Amino acid sequence: MGVITYSMEVTSAVAPSRMFKALVLESHVILPKIVPEGIKSVEFIEGDGGVGSIKQTNFGESSHIKYTKHKVEALDAGSFYCKYTMIESDIKFDKIEFVTEEVKFVAAGSGCVCKMTSEYHLKEGCELKEEEIKKGKDKAMGLYKAVEEYLVANPDICA
Repeated sequence: MGVITYSMEVTSAVAPSRMFKALVLESHVILPKIVPEGIKSVEFIEGDGGVGSIKQTNFGESSHIKYTKHKVEALDAGSFYCKYTMIESDIKFDKIEFVTEEVKFVAAGSGCVCKMTSEYHLKEGCELKEEEIKKGKDKAMGLYKAVEEYLVANPDICA
């Protein structure tokens, strides 16, 4: 089984504590509110959001994917760090066994830098093209920017 690692950094005008809170700690409340057409709901299948918890994201009608389940592997709210693994989805991954994501928000001026690393664990004999990874990352960036805009427009949210 091969592993492809993809890393990226994104800057934000919002403080790391607020971005972390919105995208990790309170994503089950914030995301459906900000992008209801894209994300219908986020719910805990197991746990309360801490390490070992399993969170299910249910996507909107227009999405090509109905749901994903992620298991929280590591969580450090004090350093704005989270690691999780996508363990299930309604779409069949013909090339991927699972995906592990690491996210860390680091202070930069009055905002932050979000450092993301994804590990795609491939099934034996499979390859994954960079364009396929980029397509998914572009959608994630759209969500990230929507959250950032919402927090800028609503400075009391996740404060």
